[in-house]
Amino acid sequence: MRLRDTLLVLVLTLCSVAVQADSVADYTSGMVRYEGFHDFYWDETEGRVLLEVDAFDRELLLLTGLAQGLGSNPVGLDRNQVGDTRLVRFERVGNKVLLHQLNTRYRANSGNSAERRAVEEAFASSVLWGFEVLAESEGSTLVDLTPFLLSDQHGIASRLKDTGQGSYALDQGKSAVYLPRTKNFPKNSEFEASLTFAGGSPGNYVQEVVPTPTLVTLRQHVSLVELPDNDYQPRKFHSNSGYFPLIYRDYATAIDESMDQRLIYRHRLEKKSGSDEPVEPIIYYVDSGVPEPVRSALIEGASWWNQAFEAAGFKNAFQVKLLPEDADPLDVRYNVINWVHRSTRGWSYGYSIADPRTGEILKGNVTLGSLRVRQDFLIAQGLLQPFGSDEADTSALKEMALARIRQLSAHEVGHTLGLAHNFAASAADRASVMDYPAPLVTLKDGELDLEQAYDSGIGRWDKLAIMYGYGSGDSETSYLDSVLSLAQEEGLRFISDPDSRTINNAHAASHLWDNGADPLQEFERMARLRSHALENFSTAANRPDTPRSALEETLVPVYYGHRYQAEAVGKLIGGLDYDYLDNDDPAPSYSLVSAERQEQAVSALLGTLNPEFLRLPEDVLNLLPPKAYGYSRNRESFPAYTGVSFDAVAAAEAAAGHTLDILLEPQRAARLLQQSARFPDLPGFGTVLQRLTENALENGRYSGLEAAIHQRVNHVYVHKLMALSANTQAPEAVRASANMALARFLHGIGAMKLFGDDSENYNAHYYHQAQRINAFNQGKLDVSAEKLKAMPPGSPI
Repeated sequence: MRLRDTLLVLVLTLCSVAVQADSVADYTSGMVRYEGFHDFYWDETEGRVLLEVDAFDRELLLLTGLAQGLGSNPVGLDRNQVGDTRLVRFERVGNKVLLHQLNTRYRANSGNSAERRAVEEAFASSVLWGFEVLAESEGSTLVDLTPFLLSDQHGIASRLKDTGQGSYALDQGKSAVYLPRTKNFPKNSEFEASLTFAGGSPGNYVQEVVPTPTLVTLRQHVSLVELPDNDYQPRKFHSNSGYFPLIYRDYATAIDESMDQRLIYRHRLEKKSGSDEPVEPIIYYVDSGVPEPVRSALIEGASWWNQAFEAAGFKNAFQVKLLPEDADPLDVRYNVINWVHRSTRGWSYGYSIADPRTGEILKGNVTLGSLRVRQDFLIAQGLLQPFGSDEADTSALKEMALARIRQLSAHEVGHTLGLAHNFAASAADRASVMDYPAPLVTLKDGELDLEQAYDSGIGRWDKLAIMYGYGSGDSETSYLDSVLSLAQEEGLRFISDPDSRTINNAHAASHLWDNGADPLQEFERMARLRSHALENFSTAANRPDTPRSALEETLVPVYYGHRYQAEAVGKLIGGLDYDYLDNDDPAPSYSLVSAERQEQAVSALLGTLNPEFLRLPEDVLNLLPPKAYGYSRNRESFPAYTGVSFDAVAAAEAAAGHTLDILLEPQRAARLLQQSARFPDLPGFGTVLQRLTENALENGRYSGLEAAIHQRVNHVYVHKLMALSANTQAPEAVRASANMALARFLHGIGAMKLFGDDSENYNAHYYHQAQRINAFNQGKLDVSAEKLKAMPPGSPI
């Protein structure tokens, strides 16, 4: 055969193959087909997932998540974690298929297509991926989904970088589709891939949990989910409703109406005609990997929500079951309470997959940290010290830990029902599980008692919140108004994260990890409990077969047990009391905390700086040896400057630093300056500084270890003053006040006779502080380079 004829035959053969490749059936011959929402094929030879797109311009949801986590709470890449919910559609352009994310934050809710198009064209959208067409048949197009699945859609590399764990990049050669969790269902298609990230200089958290820290392998899950029908009725958000808001801007609103629209997130729940039974109940499933008795506690706590739905007029509308063995926790059809293991205790989360157009929740997803139950047991262990006999009774400790798990289960499920935190609930007799509760420990007949540590059942506020989100009346507007009015009549307030979470917040009644309606009274009570627990602390706090040196970690939550109630007291200083008011509400916009209360709060916090408060009893100090062989200090241990020995002064330094952070917080200082300018009878920032300086210069009261603690507290005070003076984000008046306090402190030292008397330690201390202040004033001391000891993590308790 001539060469020309040979080439012609070859070309015709290739053309024949190309023509055959145009057919989806021919291209996927021999591959395994998975039928469902979006049919796809598994190419065993190439390790590919081929997706069949049969409807272009149809909107759907794209979800990403982690099926296998890192195991480190500070990094925050957890098992069964769900990422962003994105509204997308596939679009065909020539030989390409684009995965296009739509912008739902800006809309025109109008029947006029030109109005809608004007908004769509005004704001950017995002094309997430481009696929080449592999084959097509009538009504369907085949693309290779594998490169998308093997990309970092969950933001793993950026998360590792942002948490200081190193610079990692996806290693394609060590990544592949994970077929056991790649499945298809009628309304959702599920894909999973094992992704390996390679990097250098791994951070401490990665080194703790990864066998080869330069190679981090996690499993990423990707879901394509069908949008719900249009029968769902969105519900209006109100600031006092207790719900998370879905916020978007509607450019089709009338000129005299607000463009910013707010809806609540909630599940779809409808009654059967003529019945209180739901058309479809809300069912939550508990991870079958949870051991007993924790599993039963999780089920019981989550089931409390049925009390709220009954109060809203439903019967059997909320149910909790064990996740079936053949169910995938990441399947969008299941609301799941996941059990997550980490190397350290960490936060639990409740979040939802929701329709970004309407706020309809499609899936509730809870992740509960498995070490949380052990932290409550540890707190109880340090307080009750049950191991003083051969037959130790730990039943009370276990019950407290399980009571907390019930409450935590209800709390996180509440988030997935659409509810936000209500940190004002503790002031109303534990009115909501959506608060952060501290264990309510009492002193009875000289013994600590845990019987009332945590509440049981759903709260009064929670019932009203569910009524707002899921109940109904003849007129929705009138019904919602009546629920809000009922909450007001019952004295139930809602104050959430922006006004509560940090020590610089000003709300006088909304706090985290606190108890009671009066922060000052509760602080005094807790201080007495702390004193009692420290005076009675002994080897009975730990099991007999544990190293003696482990007593240190058991002591930590006892010694620092006042920290959160101190924050609540601190919010009275320069504090305000207010609610989320509508403009036509006759109530005052806010009220300032009275001068008497503010002065009492300052006195209470100053008391926590006294060496008498900070010193550990000598009997306790004698119990704390260096770490046993095979054991070492960790993030749950006390800080120390003293090497292997316990450092009683550093422990006090960390506690004092926390109090001074509260008292010298820049925003609080600015409020104090302004409130005293408006109302001279209210304390100003200068008053706080004067009392702190007087305490620091009082050297005649203390000797021995208490003197050493007093001097260390003074060191922290001077450090915090210099840091405040150098803080360019603080108002000039605050910085000026800090400078004046430094000058007065220096003047007070100058009036002392530092040479020639017997106070050698105090003399050296004050001389050193004077040198530091002078160096700072001359620009020779960078206070940001100084490091103070900090308390071990307190949250989450």
